[in-house]
Amino acid sequence: MNIDKLLSRVLSLALAIAGTAGTAAAIAAPFEIAISPSRFEVAGKSGARVGQSLDIHNLGAASTEVAIRTIDWSYSPEGNIGYHDELLPGSCRPWVTLERRTLSVPARSKKSFRFQIDPPADAPRGECRFMIAIEGTEPAQQTVIQGGGASLSLPVTGRIAVAVYVMLNGAEPKLEMKQIATRTVAGKRGAIVTVTNTGDAHGRLEGGLDAKDSQGRVFELVPEGAPILPGQTRTLALMPKSEPGQPAPEPSYPVKASGMIDWDKGSFKVDAELK
Repeated sequence: MNIDKLLSRVLSLALAIAGTAGTAAAIAAPFEIAISPSRFEVAGKSGARVGQSLDIHNLGAASTEVAIRTIDWSYSPEGNIGYHDELLPGSCRPWVTLERRTLSVPARSKKSFRFQIDPPADAPRGECRFMIAIEGTEPAQQTVIQGGGASLSLPVTGRIAVAVYVMLNGAEPKLEMKQIATRTVAGKRGAIVTVTNTGDAHGRLEGGLDAKDSQGRVFELVPEGAPILPGQTRTLALMPKSEPGQPAPEPSYPVKASGMIDWDKGSFKVDAELK
């Protein structure tokens, strides 16, 4: 599982999970669904409704029924993601209203799906985070879902989870770069950047560094685009950028790197030798 690039560029986070379970899932039709956008980052205010919509694309040759619900999620400083059917402490999922619980999408077509968030009038400044799970189901399981018995224990043919971030009352990240260095994982050396978020909303790194290794090869180092949640200190990879159709270069250290690493509200200037 991984979290894709920045939501502000409407990528992110579609955290796409392909899951199968049991015999029913093994004989199910392919889950040929795509979602756009793949994540949402929106501003909101206490007591003010926020309405959004996403498009569900059926890429297959047959009509597909999907079930739709909200789930909570957690993301550790180490980059481990967890999905939770139960409400986590402080969950804002009770504020969320979905247009419907199931939707049939015709073959090679799309349908729009609406949802809204209603922060209460006394909601404090901060970030509301949840995911919308779009799941393919078997006909028998659809009956259970429509009857109100949906749960994570149901076998599914596939799932796409779309992250939604609502920054309430001016919530925003505040990132501080702690270090830029190298580390060795499984015998392979790579560049890293360590960042702390002391703000009250998630942040992400962007931009790139001009790099030159000990053999004189020139390339670009780009930061991992995973979210840095409020209160977290995360160590993220600085990855050599590959050219179209080419594998990413494997730098020979030391590497000299300079340029700007950007984030939502600022940037970090870098001029370093990575040994």
